[in-house]
Amino acid sequence: ATYEPAVDRRLTFAELNGRSNQVANALRGLGVEHGDRVGLLLMNGAEFVETFFACGKIGAVNVPLNWRLVADELEFIIGDAGCTALVFSGEFAEVAAELRRRGTTSVEHWIQLGGGDDVIDYDQWRSAASADEPEASGSADDLLFIMYTSGTTGMPKGVMHSHDTVLWAVLTIASTSDFHIGDRFLNSLPMFHVGALAPVISCIYTGVTLVIMKAFDPAESWRLIREEKVTNSLMVPAMLQFMLATYDPDETDLSTLRWVMSGAAPVPVNLINQYTDMGIEIHQVYGLTESCGPACLIGSADATSRAGSTGKAFFFTRVRVIDTDGNDCPPGQPGEVLVAGPHIMLGYWKREEATAETIVDGWLHTGDVATMDEDGFVTIVDRVKDMLISGGENVYPAEIENVLLGHEKITDAGVIGIPSEKWGESPMAIVVRSDESLTADDVIQFTHGKLAPFKTVKAVEFVDEIPRNPSGKILKKDLRQRYDYAAPE
Repeated sequence: ATYEPAVDRRLTFAELNGRSNQVANALRGLGVEHGDRVGLLLMNGAEFVETFFACGKIGAVNVPLNWRLVADELEFIIGDAGCTALVFSGEFAEVAAELRRRGTTSVEHWIQLGGGDDVIDYDQWRSAASADEPEASGSADDLLFIMYTSGTTGMPKGVMHSHDTVLWAVLTIASTSDFHIGDRFLNSLPMFHVGALAPVISCIYTGVTLVIMKAFDPAESWRLIREEKVTNSLMVPAMLQFMLATYDPDETDLSTLRWVMSGAAPVPVNLINQYTDMGIEIHQVYGLTESCGPACLIGSADATSRAGSTGKAFFFTRVRVIDTDGNDCPPGQPGEVLVAGPHIMLGYWKREEATAETIVDGWLHTGDVATMDEDGFVTIVDRVKDMLISGGENVYPAEIENVLLGHEKITDAGVIGIPSEKWGESPMAIVVRSDESLTADDVIQFTHGKLAPFKTVKAVEFVDEIPRNPSGKILKKDLRQRYDYAAPE
C-alpha cells in the first residue's frame, strides 16, 4: 500500500491537540500503558507530531526511528528498546513486513498510515477514537523518548530523555533563540533527529507556526519561504550549499526570512558570508542528542562579527573546555567540550557503563574539540575521534574542510587521516567538485599558504557525494574504510 501525507494541510493548535488526544486514546485502547515503548517509523508530517505528543500524554515512550536504516539495523533498535507498537508510513511498508516476517521483535501492534494487509489502518484507528483529553500519565522523570545515536562508533545507543529534560530543553531554546510571536518556522530536517525534534516541540510550546516539509528539497524550500512568509529555519551546512545552488533572485522573496539556524558540523565562514550578503543571518548552533539539542548558540548581534563561532552557552546551560587532565583550558587552547544543565539526558538505555563514562559529576563529556575565548564564545574544532596526528601535531579535519569549501569549484569536502611512513598520518581530502577541470594538484596547492604545512592536503579523491548521516555529519568511518592507502610522500 502507498500513502502520501496530505499536502497543504493546515491545522490549528487546537486541531492538532484533538488529533493527538485521539491517538492517545486509541493507543490506550490497544493496551499501550505507561512506560511502554512505541516506535515511530515516520517521515515528517502531522502524524509524527500528533503521535509523539499522544505517547507523552499517556506516559508511553516514543522511539523515533531513522527511516534511512535497513531492516537489520531497525531490528536491533526496536529490539533493544523493546517496542510493543510500531507506527509507520507506507514508504516503509516493505521493511515493516520484513520485520514482521522475521518475528524477532516485541512489536504486537503494527499501525500503518493508509493501512495495508494485516495491519491497523492509522487514519481509521485514530478517527474512531475520542478527541477528549486522556487522563495524563507521564511527567517529571518519566521517559518521554529514547533516541538512538547514529552509531558511528559502534552499535547505536538509546539516549533517554524525560518529560523534565525535554521541558528544560524547550525553555532553554525559547529563552535563547531569536523567536518572535507570529514567526513561521520551516522544518525539513527529519524529526527522528533531536536537531529537528527539539525546535519543533519548542515552536509548538511558544505558538510559532510550523511549516513542515516531508523531506528537504532546495527549490521547494525557496518556494515555501516566499509563499508561506517563512521567518526562520533550520538547515545543516550541506543543505545551505544546496540552497545556494538553486537560488534564483528573480523567483525568490527573502524579505521575511531573518535567520537560519545551522549545526551538525561547523559552518564554513565563506558560507556564512554568502548568506549575510543576501541579508540572511546564519546562527550557528551546537548541540547533541544527549543534551536534547541545546549547548551553544550564536545570536543575531554576533552572527556576522564572530562568524565561525557557535556562540556562548544557551541559558540554563553551562559549558567548559578542558584539557586531558580535566583542567579548564586557557582562552584559545583546544580541549574537550563539557556540557551541563537540566536538559542533559538521564543516560543511555540499558547502558549503565557507557552512561557513567559520558556523564561525570553532572558534566556531559561530548567528545568534541573546541576553543573558548575570553568572552565565552566557543568555536568547534572537530570530534576527538576524528582528529589525526601528523608529525606529533594535532590536526583537526574540520579546519581543513573549512578552507577547502572556500574554493569556488568545490561544493563539498571531507578530510580524513591516512597512514604516512614519514609523519604517522597525513590529511587526505575527499572532494565533490562543481567543475571537472579541478585537479587533485589544484586542491593540494589551494591549501598551501592557508594552512600550516603539516595541515596541508597530501592526497585527493573526487566523488559525486560525501556520505553523511541524517543529521548532516560526515561519516568519517566510511571514508576511512574506503580510502586506507598510505600517503604519497
